[in-house]
Amino acid sequence: MSKKLFLETLGCAMNSRDSEHIIAELHEKEGYETTDDITTADLILINTCSVREKPVAKLFSELGVFNKKRKEGAKIGVCGCTASHLGEEIIKRAPYVSFVLGARNVSKITEVLHKDKAVEIDINYDESEFAFNDFRTSPYKAYINVSIGCDKACTYCIVPKTRGEEISIPIELILREAQKAVERGAKEVFLLGQNVNNYGRRFSGEHEKVNFTELLRRLSAIDGLERIRFTSPHPFHMDDEFLSEFASNPKICKSMHMPLQSGSSKVLKDMKRGYTKEWFLNRVEKLKALCPEVSVSTDIIVAFPGESDEEFEDTLDVMRRVKFDQIFSFKYSPRPETEAEHFTNVVDEDVASMRLTTLQNLATDILDEKNKMQLGKVYRVYFEELNQDYFVSGRSDNNLLIKVKGSDELLGEFRNVKITAIGRTILSGEVVG
Repeated sequence: MSKKLFLETLGCAMNSRDSEHIIAELHEKEGYETTDDITTADLILINTCSVREKPVAKLFSELGVFNKKRKEGAKIGVCGCTASHLGEEIIKRAPYVSFVLGARNVSKITEVLHKDKAVEIDINYDESEFAFNDFRTSPYKAYINVSIGCDKACTYCIVPKTRGEEISIPIELILREAQKAVERGAKEVFLLGQNVNNYGRRFSGEHEKVNFTELLRRLSAIDGLERIRFTSPHPFHMDDEFLSEFASNPKICKSMHMPLQSGSSKVLKDMKRGYTKEWFLNRVEKLKALCPEVSVSTDIIVAFPGESDEEFEDTLDVMRRVKFDQIFSFKYSPRPETEAEHFTNVVDEDVASMRLTTLQNLATDILDEKNKMQLGKVYRVYFEELNQDYFVSGRSDNNLLIKVKGSDELLGEFRNVKITAIGRTILSGEVVG
């Protein structure tokens, strides 16, 4: 009988891809099969996030639950970003944990598995050329890393301390991985990196030097690959060449994630984001002029230390002018080993909560107004998921989540869908071609 692996993933798409790598390595080299029943698992893993405080608190809460539910002899391992920055402290606080594996050390999973109380958290370890075995959660879409680590110095962000310096993955490896995914049925690839459009800045060896725009061109030449998505690009690196390729290349999905973080140039400077409110608005204006059908999503932090009422109003001003299609918004959360952790001009918690509510209410109003215009429109949808009650869901080119009545025969297929009903998170429609 095969051994059973239970794996819970917290956080971003890069964590999800790391989990796929872990599953592949454990399957090929150790004979593990995944299970959703934790009580039957021989190995229990949690792949963690440390971007905000809540996921860190959730880690130890989850570990306690896992320890109670695990069968006798089952091992528990902690992986990911929180593993990178807490290291041995995890085992001190939860002695039943068998090993800790950092976000930059995924390829060592089969090593630490056999070393009791192993702690592998070297953020300078280079996995950019490691040939992971192949496993994908979905046969219809392939997540592909184009870089590891981050060289930015945003004062609020712990990622450089958990994932190390930025190294680009050689283009030949990316193209080979994409080609293999297409041969196995995927029609869409999703490129991942902390700052994807900074691709090519540094490689670990002698490799062809290409930038992200050229990478997109090369990928789009793969026969059978119909859609290319990516996250997250950095506003600072959104030059005219990149925006032009995005708008003109028919294989690139017309959905852009542009992390604003704040609409105040003063706060952006304090965050060390490298751009101003004016630069961000200029890039959005340029993007929408080249590609009117584009949807734009963003990340926003409210109540960063020192943020005044006027500076918060700058963020609301950008919201009203851009009219984002989706926002991911949070109150500022101090993270260890960051510069902002030591900032003393903390915004009052009640004020922070009020600002977050105001921002989210505005975002809802904008979305509701946009959704009114969706009724009757027709979108080309790529179906990826079978839902309950005989619905199948997928996404349009500009990233709208759309469901229709149907069966698994639609999975992996493109269909034209006319929108018939509106919801805030998902639209409903009928297949018209």
